[in-house]
Amino acid sequence: MRTNATVSWHDARIERDKLGAHCKQIMNVNGEKLKIFTYPAPVLRQKAKIITNINGDLKKLTDNMLFTMYSAPGIGLAANQVGSLDRVIVFDLKPDEKEMKKPCVLINPEIVEREGTTKSEEACLSVIDYSAEVKRSAKVLVRGIGIDEKPLEIEAEGLLAICLQHEIDHLNGILFIDHISSLKRAMYKKKLKKILNKE
Repeated sequence: MRTNATVSWHDARIERDKLGAHCKQIMNVNGEKLKIFTYPAPVLRQKAKIITNINGDLKKLTDNMLFTMYSAPGIGLAANQVGSLDRVIVFDLKPDEKEMKKPCVLINPEIVEREGTTKSEEACLSVIDYSAEVKRSAKVLVRGIGIDEKPLEIEAEGLLAICLQHEIDHLNGILFIDHISSLKRAMYKKKLKKILNKE
């Protein structure tokens, strides 16, 4: 997810701090920069598969995903955005180079509860040159597994809730443009066609 910051960075900092032990605080993330697939790449419409074995290959993938996310820059990335169908997302609400990074890895994430509604401007690393207002749940309860194989439960609101919903959508083959009107989506497709024809 690429943020358009309709939720203040002050609020993002508070939400980021609430994650506490879920996410380790570090200075740098080492890894390889992966290709980010962009719409209409078919892999973005595929559903990611449940992970049953947390091993070195998965750790390498998540390290590379984090490195790619920070390089983009973005605040979240799902595995199928980099061509993998492993059911895993990474995120960091405020990936500022001037501060300690706090990368989060969530394996097999699942939204188990929702509450309320909110609207905010969203953009995406896989949807080039476009942003739009999207309606989401205001609060979500998300369960998954950390890279350390420990169960995680995250109560989220604000930017964190939006980010988690955005990335989990990716794992289900859904893009944020699927949440906008058919007219706006058609206008974007027309715009994208012109962009791609110039390349």
